[in-house]
Amino acid sequence: MLIGIVLAVVVLYGLILVANYSSRPARIGVVDGKLTPCPDSPNCVSTRSTQSEKWMPPLEMTGSTEQAAEKLKAVLESMPGTRLVTQSENYLHFEVRSPLMRFVDDVEFLINPHQKQIDFRSASRIGYSDLGANRTRMEKISRKFQHSP
Repeated sequence: MLIGIVLAVVVLYGLILVANYSSRPARIGVVDGKLTPCPDSPNCVSTRSTQSEKWMPPLEMTGSTEQAAEKLKAVLESMPGTRLVTQSENYLHFEVRSPLMRFVDDVEFLINPHQKQIDFRSASRIGYSDLGANRTRMEKISRKFQHSP
């Protein structure tokens, strides 16, 4: 029994170390005016995915690019464990750290003022399945964004 507990603690500690020291993926950002595609693993959702299980509708925007960016920042900064990493005129990249295991997910937004929409991509840095965490997060962000002034 004691060996099982020690083994569980060692595995948990290893997972926490991996989560805390996972580096930013190379395939992130905007390429040819679009967010990078989701990986083959099921731990990603995107407005640009061609796979129905990974697809979500873009956010509808009103106002200017600057107003949309400020609104996105307000929504995400109200969520615990979220940190803005990169911001340009129409692109925002956040890191979102899970509370217990400290896993990092990358959440990106690309504001398209001419289409009056915001594309997004939310993906786990490590692991295979996220048990729907990225989809749940983006559904919450979408609701908050659409209902905030």
